[in-house]
Amino acid sequence: MSVRIVSLDDLRLPEEGVRIGAVRRPSRGVRKERYAADDWFDVWYPDLAPSNELMSQGNAASTDGEWAAFVKVRAEMSEPMARRSLDLLSALSHGSRFSIGCYCEDESRCHRSVLRELLSDRRASIG
Repeated sequence: MSVRIVSLDDLRLPEEGVRIGAVRRPSRGVRKERYAADDWFDVWYPDLAPSNELMSQGNAASTDGEWAAFVKVRAEMSEPMARRSLDLLSALSHGSRFSIGCYCEDESRCHRSVLRELLSDRRASIG
């Protein structure tokens, strides 16, 4: 059992389990009731996505310095709601199978990399 960190653009693997969309804004034109039905993700969880301000900054980051400034998303993830969510996901990863992700192409320049680190810091089982 474990949590997988995925790109929501990738085809879903059978062993992924429930797919959680950690995105601030879902794809345009997709109605909420179609997220799971059309296999985008099963649960939309924007609480684990960076704020709109940080998302804009991260998307515009083209240098290592600009990316390092974006990684202050860690501060947002230390807010009580996000911290409790990460604790819960970490605990669930030891007895459940699920995935969490967003649409960024390159995980190394995406908040998914920060989520992976934060879950790892909490000793989540990451597959």
